[in-house]
Amino acid sequence: MRERYDRIRVEPVTGALGAEIHGVDLAHELDNETYSEISDAFLDHLVLFFRDQKLTPEQHKDFGRRFGALHVHPLTEGMPGHPEIVEVVKEADELHNWGDGWHTDLPFLAEPPMGSILYARDVPPFSGDTHFANMYLAYETLSDTMQGLIGGLKCIFHGKVANYSRFAGMTAIENGGDFSAAHPIVRTHPVTGRRALYLQRTTGRSIEGMSAKESAAILGFLWDHAENPDFSCRFRWRANSIAMWDNRCTQHRVSADYFCSERNFPPMRRHLHRVTVEGDRPY
Repeated sequence: MRERYDRIRVEPVTGALGAEIHGVDLAHELDNETYSEISDAFLDHLVLFFRDQKLTPEQHKDFGRRFGALHVHPLTEGMPGHPEIVEVVKEADELHNWGDGWHTDLPFLAEPPMGSILYARDVPPFSGDTHFANMYLAYETLSDTMQGLIGGLKCIFHGKVANYSRFAGMTAIENGGDFSAAHPIVRTHPVTGRRALYLQRTTGRSIEGMSAKESAAILGFLWDHAENPDFSCRFRWRANSIAMWDNRCTQHRVSADYFCSERNFPPMRRHLHRVTVEGDRPY
């Protein structure tokens, strides 16, 4: 881990992962020194949080481009005039979010995204927090025997447009097609060289070369293990907050704690913008 930061202040949020970054205005072009410090903090902490940022869509994309080429989602429409920005919307009467369950983004692509930068435009004063989990720790806390067992296995992931067509505030791409890819269950980070579990309950339910029953036994154990809350942190959103995560070594989920009628709260809308950076083939 980097020992000293001169341009930003880095405040870890849990012992597992995550840090709040202070002292930078992302609306302005970053000099190379500041970018280098943010990049190092990103590799050290896996998830970065920024508060009180006011970005236009172009500024949001400009920040994302410092980390690589921007990704255009293959299964849901982008923001009008900005196809690289996905509008993540939960309407007030909806009880679920896009992303309620633990997942990594788009593992069914041959080259899944490197990471995403999610910017809160309009969020409730409470509920809809996002949780992040450290998949390095999930791998490193397995026994040597289990690490040896899964080290050469690949999970087969499937994704289709139906997964994105059930949310009122989002528009799935008609005829978006179906996707399938096989990736290592133990993924090596291309920058740090560390190994991490690479899983997803909803789209990755079989292991290459194994029966459904064999796959279920191994994946079921790994899913449960990876969802240990000790590996995670939780981010409470405010308007103009940003969360940026490394998709290669984390999982995330959104709390669907919208018990408005049960607790006599007014229904609440949630609206965020997401920019995603292209990645490479897991190995």
